[in-house]
Amino acid sequence: MSQRVLSFDPIARAAEIWGERVGPSGTMAAVTSIMRVQQVLQSAVDSALRPHGLTFARYEALVLLTFSKRGSLPMRVMGERLQLHPTSVTNIVDRLEADGLVKRLPHPTDRRTTLAEITEAGRRRREEATTAVTEVDFGLRGLTERQTTQLTDLLAKVRKAVGDFED
Repeated sequence: MSQRVLSFDPIARAAEIWGERVGPSGTMAAVTSIMRVQQVLQSAVDSALRPHGLTFARYEALVLLTFSKRGSLPMRVMGERLQLHPTSVTNIVDRLEADGLVKRLPHPTDRRTTLAEITEAGRRRREEATTAVTEVDFGLRGLTERQTTQLTDLLAKVRKAVGDFED
């Protein structure tokens, strides 16, 4: 079932009413817009990855492992880089391992550490999935390349302000 296209922007309308009844509406409109765009992006990415048996979290893990020098990383490092709780990383690696896309290995020098290593099947799946998500531009439509860079820069300011990273 397709969604009916409205003849007006409901977020702009809500911002107008908010401004009349509550107060300044700029932040509310921005956050509501981000939340709606997140739904659009999630739907597009999920649709592109589903035929490959991946979620975005599993896809990100495969990309991260592909970007590493040896194709493997300690699971703790994966959690830091993906900004996920250790339990979430464990669940992601469990699923990828069950699908034969990664394997767990003992760390060569630290017995307390487990490495996740991408397999050849994982590399192929990541490559196929990357083609799928890039064909739909990760769902981000309607912006020029310059605007996409500006958006990324603006959102980085928010992420930095909440402590995601330091300069």
